[in-house]
Amino acid sequence: MSEKPLITLGLTGTVGHDPAAALFIDGELVAAVEEERLIRRKHAKDEMPYHSARYCLQSASINPMDVDIVAIPNAPISLLSPARWHYARRHWYAPDRALDSLFNGNRRYRRYVKQVRHLLEQLHIPWKKIKFVPVEHQLAHASSVYHLSGYQGRTAILTIDSRGEYATILLAEGQDGRIRKLREFYDPDSLSGMYGAITDYLGFEILDGEFKVMGMAPFGDPDRYDLSFLAHFTGKNFKVDNRLISTVGFRRYKAKSRGHFFSRKLIDKLGPRREGALVDDPYVHYAASIQRYYEHVATGLVINYLYPALKDTGQLVFAGTGSMNIKLNHRLQELPSVKHFFVHPAAGDSGSAIGAASYAVAREGVPIKPLRHVFLGPRFTKAQCISACRNHREKPQWEELENAPRKAAELLNQGHLVAWFQGHMEFGPRALGNRSILGNPCQPGVADLLNSTIKFRERWRPFSPSLLDSFAPEFLEQGWEHGFMCISQEVRERWHEQFAAVVYKDGTTRPHVVTHEANPRFYQLLKTMEELTGVGMVINVALNRPGEALVCSPEDAVNLFEGSELEYMIMEDILVTKREEPDSW
Repeated sequence: MSEKPLITLGLTGTVGHDPAAALFIDGELVAAVEEERLIRRKHAKDEMPYHSARYCLQSASINPMDVDIVAIPNAPISLLSPARWHYARRHWYAPDRALDSLFNGNRRYRRYVKQVRHLLEQLHIPWKKIKFVPVEHQLAHASSVYHLSGYQGRTAILTIDSRGEYATILLAEGQDGRIRKLREFYDPDSLSGMYGAITDYLGFEILDGEFKVMGMAPFGDPDRYDLSFLAHFTGKNFKVDNRLISTVGFRRYKAKSRGHFFSRKLIDKLGPRREGALVDDPYVHYAASIQRYYEHVATGLVINYLYPALKDTGQLVFAGTGSMNIKLNHRLQELPSVKHFFVHPAAGDSGSAIGAASYAVAREGVPIKPLRHVFLGPRFTKAQCISACRNHREKPQWEELENAPRKAAELLNQGHLVAWFQGHMEFGPRALGNRSILGNPCQPGVADLLNSTIKFRERWRPFSPSLLDSFAPEFLEQGWEHGFMCISQEVRERWHEQFAAVVYKDGTTRPHVVTHEANPRFYQLLKTMEELTGVGMVINVALNRPGEALVCSPEDAVNLFEGSELEYMIMEDILVTKREEPDSW
């Protein structure tokens, strides 16, 4: 009789945002999905991952009674830890917050455990039967990227996050499956929080606007304004000025009944919160300055704390919300001591469900398989796609295809945009070829077409390419192996003008290098594009509309298609087009 496999379920939910579930069977990640994709509400704040967990169990044919471990990315923090005392000392001006951290510092954790127990009851997972493993939030992020990196030997680990329980930054080493902390920084001293405060000041929403600040930065001059006064950084110590940012209580700037993540004093120093044109002076220069300072602090911390590990193997892994900054990732990759660099493709809070589970699995002594792809969500049959068309009120037309990748490439070559819905949905924020809108980068005006048709992005924001691994060395200066759209890379100069839609102002792009092993069907599409156009590359943007979660089901896809100006969508092996309107008399 074969030994029963170890079944581990990772859950993240209402303590933060982006609830998700992830399932490991022994050391292999077999399923993961964000709750927002299933309930159709971006970020799914204040939700527990009920639908996500149910999907993970059902997709792997796991009986809830067979779950062995449930892990969460939140843990109690001892009063003997410096974290709670640091928080109290730095929030002295808000006595309710300071005293609460000392006398009731695990309140959120206790509330979360009650929510988890209720969720497990709904899922019919018996509490008394499972091993419950709470994992510190930054350790969960660290595990998600270290244990799934596939790296052997000594590995430097960096996490940058807005906040976990108290920790905001973790610098650590991994070896033989174990993680050893080297240094932590605690709230309010948050590097990601500093960037978020300026994102808020520049008029964007935190969680979604940081990408816009990063994209805005190359248009500014970082030398025009120095924002290093926002924090004190010595190379080893980092401390924000919480008279200006990361403020709470009465220190927060309030406008139109809304509190912001900065104070009135910041307004006095920098001027009114941005409204209007993005590239106005001084705001575009503020974006450039905060990006440069963010990179300066992060790289300084890596050099000061992680150099011994890097000197040994050159291996660096990076996770947490702060690692979604592709410009910082590029800067870290270029450090002389970094030879191998892995950024988790789901680095935000949703990915901490994977990290909590992987940490628990590693603690059991089970080897963890490296992450090779993120196609971990629901998939649907051709019959389900046809049913979604038949049942939709607009009755879109559909026809079966003999070769879907070839048809997509032919439409792209003709200058059309194509919605591409295939296989298992991606986990994480990037569309990687299964839930995508595709464009032909060789077509003049393709960026304007994408924006006018569905994405409605700022005109100055370029798009990202998916390209064949065989074409990557010709197109990129380096970074030919990056398959998760996590790191910006320089584009060889001879391509800048021809592919302006995917080349940023600083000459870089965010590439998705596609291999046959990772995604055979998408690879076939790119090979056909190479045959038709001479270039194995497409523009690849997420299959969603602004403010919406990535499309999950065929019904979601048809709703998007009918609610947009898109003309063509390929779902599995069918081509979907709009129903022809009868000629009016």
